[in-house]
Amino acid sequence: MSVRTRPSTRMWIPQDNPAVYKALVALQRASSAGVDAEIGELISMRVSQLNGCAYCLHMHAGDALAARIDPHKLLMLPAWREAGTVFDARERAVLGLAEQLTELGEGGVTDDVFDDVRAHFDAVETGQLVAAIAMINTWNRIAIAGGYPAGLDERRVSPAFG
Repeated sequence: MSVRTRPSTRMWIPQDNPAVYKALVALQRASSAGVDAEIGELISMRVSQLNGCAYCLHMHAGDALAARIDPHKLLMLPAWREAGTVFDARERAVLGLAEQLTELGEGGVTDDVFDDVRAHFDAVETGQLVAAIAMINTWNRIAIAGGYPAGLDERRVSPAFG
């Protein structure tokens, strides 16, 4: 499918607003630079679960499996707190941050969660993690608003992403 062929969606941001799409792709690249690939996929999967974004879950499940991330780890994501040693301390810190940034309430991100992240990551890495979490939340909202179906992948449809 080329970018000229509009998928069956309510909105297709690559075609409907290519300037915004290109900016989002640039921000995606910047926000994921230096983030460990497995941690990046765990962020994308967990945030997409919380937001109920089937489009992004499908895409990132495929990416995670292609990257040879243990499928059991992916299946345990919804219960990561109770998963014992399935997730290491760094991953648990990131997942806690991802959940609090995704489900922002009046309390925002607690000092305990932020301090846990900073115990494992320096200031630059922490900023990258926050940006990566913000970015998948952005993609989730675009996909949900646009009615993107699971199985569609704009990276294979839109040349700006490659």
